[in-house]
Amino acid sequence: LSGLDPAQPYFQGTPTEVRLDKSDAEFVDVIHTDSAPTIPYLGEYSALLPAIGHLDFYPNGGKQMPGCGKNPVSQIVDLDGIWEGTRDFVACNHLRSYKYYSDSIIYPDGFLGYSCASYDAFKTENCFPCPQEGCPNMGHFADKFKGKIKNDFLKLYLNTGEAKDFALWRYKVTVTLSGKSKVRGYVNIALYGSGGNTRQHQIIKGTLQPDNTYTSFIDVEVNVGTVTKVKFLWNNNWLNPTFPKLGAATITVQSGENG
Repeated sequence: LSGLDPAQPYFQGTPTEVRLDKSDAEFVDVIHTDSAPTIPYLGEYSALLPAIGHLDFYPNGGKQMPGCGKNPVSQIVDLDGIWEGTRDFVACNHLRSYKYYSDSIIYPDGFLGYSCASYDAFKTENCFPCPQEGCPNMGHFADKFKGKIKNDFLKLYLNTGEAKDFALWRYKVTVTLSGKSKVRGYVNIALYGSGGNTRQHQIIKGTLQPDNTYTSFIDVEVNVGTVTKVKFLWNNNWLNPTFPKLGAATITVQSGENG
């Protein structure tokens, strides 16, 4: 049984006979996309935040979905057309759950959920990479993980894209800079691999200090596969007449999927 953002009013805190619960089926997986009540105790489109299934997925933290904060006009006349756009504007976070689910059918290797205590912890190194038994896939292929569940409840976190296609793949990038003097600016990298190439992703912003090592997590729009090349780009925040030079002494890329 897959729960797509099961709704909160009249259900949260009620007995298991009334609401969705892991006892309802041999395997229950849940996608939480709108757990922040619009009006406390009254939010029509606010879902259950507590873990209630065998696997509970909290994409983007489970409260506010990327792409749902756009202004009404651009969202309503978005790619899905006026009717769907209007409906999405009213209940954008809530409806993301079925969109993630339908995208998961097309990307059987996507939407990996990382087991973590909280979304804040997910952003650190504590929940990366996937453990030895792997990470479950949110959505249609969640049941591939059925025999591997050890805990009573498994809370899983991941990030998604702002618009279709929603699947992203997580990598940890560690860069040691080289150069003669520190500058202010930003560093972007792009990954190239056997499965495809990514666009540029910003990994550092602010003071760039040669010999320092910087670590960042990026969620990229393609499963890169075996990394064959990394493109390193950096930029000044303003025109610098001294033309400082900066490079990467080393770049390490670690895949979340297999470590």
